[in-house]
Amino acid sequence: MNRKIPHICSFAAGLSILVLSQMPACAYPDFQTFITKSSGRPVNCAFCHAHSDGPDGAAPGQIGRLTPAALERLGRARAAFEPGVDVDSPILNAFGNHIIKSLGKRKFLEIRTAPEQLAVLLPQDSDLDADGIPDVQEYRDGTHPLNRNDGRPLLLLKHNFQKNLASILLTMAATAAGLFGLRHLLLGFAQAMQLEEATEEKEEI
Repeated sequence: MNRKIPHICSFAAGLSILVLSQMPACAYPDFQTFITKSSGRPVNCAFCHAHSDGPDGAAPGQIGRLTPAALERLGRARAAFEPGVDVDSPILNAFGNHIIKSLGKRKFLEIRTAPEQLAVLLPQDSDLDADGIPDVQEYRDGTHPLNRNDGRPLLLLKHNFQKNLASILLTMAATAAGLFGLRHLLLGFAQAMQLEEATEEKEEI
C-alpha cells in the first residue's frame, strides 16, 4: 500500500501540470484598454506579461513553452487569491507579479470592470524601476514601470537632476575653478609681456 502512494502523488502532480498547460491564460485586455485611453499611448501585453503578445503561445514567457517546474509556479500564482503572497508567475513580469502580490487575484479580478482602481489600490510609493516616478503614475501615463528610461520627460529630468545634483555641483565648481585659474594665468602672461616690452623700451633709450 505504501509503495503505491508515491506513484499516486506523481500521477496527481503530472495530471495537475497537464491541466494547467491546457487552461487558457487570460491577458485581461480591460487594463490595456484603460491605459491606452487614459494616456493616449499604445501599450502591449509586455506592460504586465513576460511576452509582448501575452501569455498564449509557445514563445519564451508564454504558457506553451513552460517547463513542469514553471507550470507549478504558474499554478501557485493562480491560487494567490489573497494579497501578500509572494508571486512568481512565469508568464508575468515583475510588475504583473507585483500587482497580484499587492491586491491578490480575487481583488484583481473584481476591478476588471473598473481598471482605474488599480492605480488607487497599488502601493503609492512603489517604484520598481527606480526612475523616481511611482508605478501608479506610470500606469496612468502608459509608461513602462520596469523601464527607467520610459516616463514623462520632465519627471525623469527632475529625478535625474536631483539624483546627480552632487555631481553637477562638483562639476560646476571644478569648471569655475578652472576658469578662475585660466583667467589669472592669462593675466600673468599679459603682465609678463608688458614688463618685457617696458624693459626693451628702457634699453632702447
